[in-house]
Amino acid sequence: MMNVVDIIIEHGLRPQDRAPAAALFWDAFSGKLSPVMGPHFRALPFLIQVLDPTHAISARDAAGQLLGIAGFKTARGSFVGGDWADLAQHYGTFGAVWRAVPLSVLERAVQPDMLLMDGICVDEAARGRGVGTQLLTAVKAEARQRGLTAVRLDVIDSNPRAKALYQRQGFVPAGTVTLGPLRHVFGFREATTMTCAV
Repeated sequence: MMNVVDIIIEHGLRPQDRAPAAALFWDAFSGKLSPVMGPHFRALPFLIQVLDPTHAISARDAAGQLLGIAGFKTARGSFVGGDWADLAQHYGTFGAVWRAVPLSVLERAVQPDMLLMDGICVDEAARGRGVGTQLLTAVKAEARQRGLTAVRLDVIDSNPRAKALYQRQGFVPAGTVTLGPLRHVFGFREATTMTCAV
């Protein structure tokens, strides 16, 4: 059984990790994103193309296998980026049109004094082994290195396990955003914004 000493934290993603990272992201967030970004055979190539390795922290084992990723967003970009052209390339013009509107609702603005998280994902086989905790610790260190005062994230109401992890790591609720009618699209009613001073 793996323990925390077997986890290696690295900045960015290795070139060969684009597809595994996209698969981890989709596995973690397809529950809320699949009604808009699905089907998976379109979503995965899109994610592989738009992932920005410079806005990620990765966790791997001693053999080099990717165990988890933590993405973040800055004024210069985000872990999961992409624009209209990327959407149109993978979903067609009509598919890009109707997807762009609900996806824009999920966009969050960057605040000058906070590092905004853009998703944290841990391989199912590695969950419960400290990977998420180490990734969050690395994200906090990244924020400090950038001279920021806090890390900010959003957690949906249907993911109490993640919320409990964030609370154990010092994150506190700072507000709630409700989706209104779009809750029927994404499958959750609200998201709690949480912050952690670094």
